Amino acid sequence: MPRFLIIRFSSIGDIVLTSPVVRCLKRQMPEAEIHFLTKPAFSEILQNNPYIDRVWKWVEAPASLVRELKNQRFDYVLDLHHNLRSARVKWLLGVKSYSFNKLNIEKYLYVNFRLNRLPDKHIVDRYMETVKTLGIVNDQKGLDFFISPADDFSVAGLPQSHQSGYVALVIGALKATKQLPVEKLIELCRLIKFPIVLLGGAAEKATADLIMQQSGDGVYNLCGKLRIGQSASVIQKSGVVVTHDTGLMHIAAAFHKPIISIWGNTTPEFGMYPYLPAEQDKNVQSEVKGLSCRPCSKIGFSACPKGHFRCMIDQDLRAISKQIGYLYGHF
Repeated sequence: MPRFLIIRFSSIGDIVLTSPVVRCLKRQMPEAEIHFLTKPAFSEILQNNPYIDRVWKWVEAPASLVRELKNQRFDYVLDLHHNLRSARVKWLLGVKSYSFNKLNIEKYLYVNFRLNRLPDKHIVDRYMETVKTLGIVNDQKGLDFFISPADDFSVAGLPQSHQSGYVALVIGALKATKQLPVEKLIELCRLIKFPIVLLGGAAEKATADLIMQQSGDGVYNLCGKLRIGQSASVIQKSGVVVTHDTGLMHIAAAFHKPIISIWGNTTPEFGMYPYLPAEQDKNVQSEVKGLSCRPCSKIGFSACPKGHFRCMIDQDLRAISKQIGYLYGHF
């Protein structure tokens, strides 16, 4: 029985994007035992995955953890993070390993010189290349996210106006340059003709309160009130998801939801757009094309380096609202 250790330390979206590797490996090699190593903060999003036999949590003093991992006698390591930390784990375990190519040089050229040498390939397909030599192929069934019964969110907890359907609007992102400014979010909410549920973490709660106050009764704020699994459940029960480039975008793709993704300083060309391989008609990307300063980073900044923030200020919010109406009525 082959035993695999998959390594991906962070973050939510990146871990969700590894789920096709896990599923395809387990389904196409049923006798395999699959372990997953990640940071403690992200372990809960893997605990309910039926294709994973054990989740390991990384610790900052890893000597005892590595000893435990060695005792598992893994046959293979699939390194889907590919950094110094994962390289150390591979070296200490000393077994056959396959590593994901992060394309750091290509990303550097794209960000700093606008030379796009990145392959026209989604990151999921690049993750899948790590198991190609084992005979594992992509089943094209998309991403997985498994919600525990404890995190099942009842729409009865929403205002009555929202219980028959709503748009899930994810207002946060890792960096400010990946988010619409609050005044633009308010304008967008006023344009949307359907009930709206705002999603985000505790950091977005104050912003969400302001949006709710200035956008009318059709907006309901759940930012900072839910666990990640509960937020996923809210997304699963929504009609359309409008989101920045963030982890909940990939969770929405796992549920095959119609998605409008809004792109600021990053671009879909990095290969991390919503992964809906058989349902591209559900995947709408809103971006301001033709800006010479974009992409300015593969991650983002706390403020626009140029000061004008045109990649978000110039977003066509009316076009986004029309797309919401089209998607809401067709899926």
